[in-house]
Amino acid sequence: MSGKIKLNFGVDEKPPLGETLLYGMQWLAIGLPMVVVLGQVVASHNFSNATDQVVFMQKLFFVTAVSSLLQLFFGHRLPAVIGPAAILVVGITSSQGVGLSSIYTSIMIGGALLTLLCLTGLFSKIEKLFTRQIIAVILLLIALTLVPTILNLISSVPAAGMEFFHFVFALVFIVAMFMANRFLKGMWKSTMIIWAMIAGSIVYVLLVPEYNWMSGESLSVFSNFFSDLSFSFSLDIGVLISFIICFVALSTNDLGSIQAIGELVNAPDMGKRLSAGINVTGLSSVIAGFLGVPGPVNYSLSTGVIASTGIGSRFTLVPAGFILLFISFMPGVVSFLSGIPPLIIGVVFLYVMCSQIAAGLLTAFSGDSFSFEDGLIIALSLMLGLIVSFLPDTTVAALPHLLRPILGNGFVVGTAAVLLMEHVVYRKRASA
Repeated sequence: MSGKIKLNFGVDEKPPLGETLLYGMQWLAIGLPMVVVLGQVVASHNFSNATDQVVFMQKLFFVTAVSSLLQLFFGHRLPAVIGPAAILVVGITSSQGVGLSSIYTSIMIGGALLTLLCLTGLFSKIEKLFTRQIIAVILLLIALTLVPTILNLISSVPAAGMEFFHFVFALVFIVAMFMANRFLKGMWKSTMIIWAMIAGSIVYVLLVPEYNWMSGESLSVFSNFFSDLSFSFSLDIGVLISFIICFVALSTNDLGSIQAIGELVNAPDMGKRLSAGINVTGLSSVIAGFLGVPGPVNYSLSTGVIASTGIGSRFTLVPAGFILLFISFMPGVVSFLSGIPPLIIGVVFLYVMCSQIAAGLLTAFSGDSFSFEDGLIIALSLMLGLIVSFLPDTTVAALPHLLRPILGNGFVVGTAAVLLMEHVVYRKRASA
């Protein structure tokens, strides 16, 4: 029995096989869209060739599946949806003029450092730096610094002269998603994103016959992407510093998600579960960096699913993990999922980021101690992050090579600003 809800199955209880498979499919319907949406954002940014994008998505499905299964059996052992970390997506899309080898080397090193900090006990000291205001700004910065990426997806048209149609379609689609979120209940609400992607894609294809869903490439039944590995170690100090800041924020996000889920299902030995969960997250990022994809993180949206179903068993996610693993070796399926129109991906991504902003504001205003100084800290950090995100390419290119990945990354600048404001400029206020 949880302190808030009544669970039909506890965290370590095994439901009957039929129910396990049923709830596994529901978890898949919740986690799959996040992999597709965030994966396509990075794939379209990194590669112009459709075949390369499919291979990238195969690797991302693989890392997500492996990370999920490791967490379920060796990590935090909680019913948590795993998916690409939006914070790392920010780092990748903001690293202009930097080779992919430097980016994914930094992700691999960042994952190793996160694991090392957790094993040595130093993570608890870093965790104390992240006050309520800092966590709120990080949540808001993730959304705001991805605005240019969302704009690029929404404005990507299959033929000239369709810009106005795309704009109107995007407005109608996002309003429809919020209306659905307002009126849907239970699992329909929890799985709303995948239904929105299906319905939006069907309507778009019917209205835009010019759009070619699949190019006919990479449709083989089975393909082992391990034969196409091409990792090369390339250390760029500026890029590394940028991603270390991203990983510090990622770890706090991960910790909060694990804690929230653990409290909801009343899981025992939470201290050990937290440590093991963060370790697996770090190890998963090492694997992700080696394969050339963004590392995963635990999503806090799992709490809403558990609350609506009353199922707190971690074993219900096992079928979803194995299905994701199976998909990672099926390029035809991955190609089909990757063919979702960029406009649909962009609008769904916008919806997800709106949820991120809502979570940030909820964190900022939770309590009666919110002050004008708190507002200044948040406002300056957000504005700096947003301004840097929209800097012209010529301005970013003019920055020194070492500083370009740092000062040209809106998320990193905003995070650095809130740390400076909270712990230096307003240090006395924070201590009080």
